Amino acid sequence: MAISDLLKTLPQYLVPQHALSRLMYALTRCRLRVWKDWQIRWFIRRYGVDMSVAAQPDPRAYENFNSFFTRALKPDARPVVSGAHDIACPVDGTVSQIGAIQDGGIFQAKGHTFGLKDLLGGSAMRAAPFQNGQFATLYLSPRDYHRIHMPLSGRLREMVYVPGKLFSVNVRTTSVVPNLFARNERVIALFDTEAGPMALVLVGALFVAGIETVWSGAVTPPFGETIRQWNYQNDNIRLERGAEMGRFNMGSTVIVLFGPGRSAWRPGLRADMTVQMGELMGKMKS
Repeated sequence: MAISDLLKTLPQYLVPQHALSRLMYALTRCRLRVWKDWQIRWFIRRYGVDMSVAAQPDPRAYENFNSFFTRALKPDARPVVSGAHDIACPVDGTVSQIGAIQDGGIFQAKGHTFGLKDLLGGSAMRAAPFQNGQFATLYLSPRDYHRIHMPLSGRLREMVYVPGKLFSVNVRTTSVVPNLFARNERVIALFDTEAGPMALVLVGALFVAGIETVWSGAVTPPFGETIRQWNYQNDNIRLERGAEMGRFNMGSTVIVLFGPGRSAWRPGLRADMTVQMGELMGKMKS
């Protein structure tokens, strides 16, 4: 661990993380035309956002910065894999880490792992189906498309909100802060699929002013202090592969989990690779 990385990360322990995120929530929803147009123009220039693939390519047409940030893409912008056993990538982003869940631990960065049980809200029952399974941690940078889609068709079983910190999830911070993804606020969606249980863990971060799903709307804010659970066993909510399941109002990380022996990641897929929603991420095993 570089001393410079440690020193640059230290202020995150000291700042009022949730207060700053509430401020960001307000700023990104301001409809004042001069303000929101300036925000959007600056952001496009700063991060090189490709508006040609946006369903609405005119930056001035968005009612506020958040509607621009969570913009839809043109229907043909992200083709979704169609093979019977194909697992689709759920987001645009970068592979932070990918591999096997070993001894209840998930690799975070050099020198750091975090617990599967901790990630899933401290429930051994919730973690059991994923023991010795597969994980993929996908980081969404500010320039990326920020809607989250289904890797496989699945029936929603449960959603869990876990309160926590709001550390940044960039490369430097993940290399410094222990147990980062099991400490940050997160929303867990559990599905039953043809490949067995699948979890999509939407991890909050500093300045992430909200997480929402298509079936419940906004889950955060408000920022809670206790774990909340929603059971959907009797609601028959089914989403097809490639369908939108949620979005980040500002950027963060998604962790995908599968159980043991039912899936394999695409050969050659590794940390630091750029990926796009809909591309081949892996295969279900027969």
